[in-house]
Amino acid sequence: MSMLTKEQVKALVRGNNFQSVSDVTAYLKDIFKDVIQELLEAELEANLGYGKEERSAKNTDNSRNGYTSKTLKSEFGEVEIQVPRDRKGEFEPKIIPKYQRNVSGIEEKVISLYARGMSTRDIGEQIRELYGIELSAEMVSRITERITPEIKEWQERPLDAVYPFIFMDAVHYRVKEGGRILNRASYVVMGVTVEGNKDILGIWIGESETSKFWLGVMNDLKNRGVQDVLLFCVDGLTGLKEAIIAAFPKAEIQRCIIHQLRNSFKYVSYKDVKAVSKDFKAVYQAINEEVALEKLYELKEKWGKSYPFAIRSWENNWDVLSPFYKFPEEVRKIIYTTNIIEGLHRQYRKVTKSKTMFPSDASLEKMLYLASKNVMQKWTQRYKNWDRVLSQLMIQYPGRLEVCIE
Repeated sequence: MSMLTKEQVKALVRGNNFQSVSDVTAYLKDIFKDVIQELLEAELEANLGYGKEERSAKNTDNSRNGYTSKTLKSEFGEVEIQVPRDRKGEFEPKIIPKYQRNVSGIEEKVISLYARGMSTRDIGEQIRELYGIELSAEMVSRITERITPEIKEWQERPLDAVYPFIFMDAVHYRVKEGGRILNRASYVVMGVTVEGNKDILGIWIGESETSKFWLGVMNDLKNRGVQDVLLFCVDGLTGLKEAIIAAFPKAEIQRCIIHQLRNSFKYVSYKDVKAVSKDFKAVYQAINEEVALEKLYELKEKWGKSYPFAIRSWENNWDVLSPFYKFPEEVRKIIYTTNIIEGLHRQYRKVTKSKTMFPSDASLEKMLYLASKNVMQKWTQRYKNWDRVLSQLMIQYPGRLEVCIE
């Protein structure tokens, strides 16, 4: 499509007495209406095979049969057009299909605003102010509900056969159900592909963390094509460890070091936090597991009597803390914290902060899906030094990644 030249724009401005942006919009509205009208006339002309003033060229028993008024919703507000008719009723316009009355692209704008956390009522008001189109809160809800099949397709899409890392964590919301306000947890699963790219594998909304629930999530991943996971990076989610072992027995589990430290410091007096933190740093920065255990023993000798629960937490969870120590720095940077998924949760909270509760699980899922889409569009780069990370993984887990690497 050709654009107006600078000289044509100047001539347009000189030929019209524009006093405000509203004047420009009104002019564009008239132009829009005229262009649509001409396109409809051209379509009917092509359909009949002769022009309005070319009756001598008529070679059909069909003919024009007046007009039908039609009000369109456009980006310029409501526009009244005249749709030409043919006597046989065979003419079906392509530019404005028979039952279409909205040519504004408003639906995409509504969904975009909804994805950024605006309420249905506020969206309706904004659309009215910008485009002069009335949309009730109910209509906005119906528009956003049209992405439900898209969400279902996304949640059921096939996944890769192998993921080097999968991160899992939960964020909590309030949902109304049957007249009651219930707490709901949104469990987000994020995978790192063999190519080193991040991807949200799915979102599951549930009431409580149990082995049965987590096993359902694990089996869902398997049913969508996941055959192997090298390392699950998680916080201490109840029942998750048992579910992972049942579904992916070869996978290792790495508990988030940062979460582990936070849990330990709950038992430490404020006056000692700095000193205890320094000693714990020697544990999680140790060059290997043997040295880490030595440092943990020294820490226990020093602080064990004062803060036994802080030390016991590390001892009880050592099996899911120790995989960390067999890797070099490039891998440790990826797995020592679930901050990557916590960053995702921060994006969720940005778009849900104006909502004290959601009317349903489906409404919550819809909001989180749209927020996830926006986040994933920004994930364009793979992890730094991924080639070296992949080489380390291939040595540590022989034969498990080669099937995915051409």
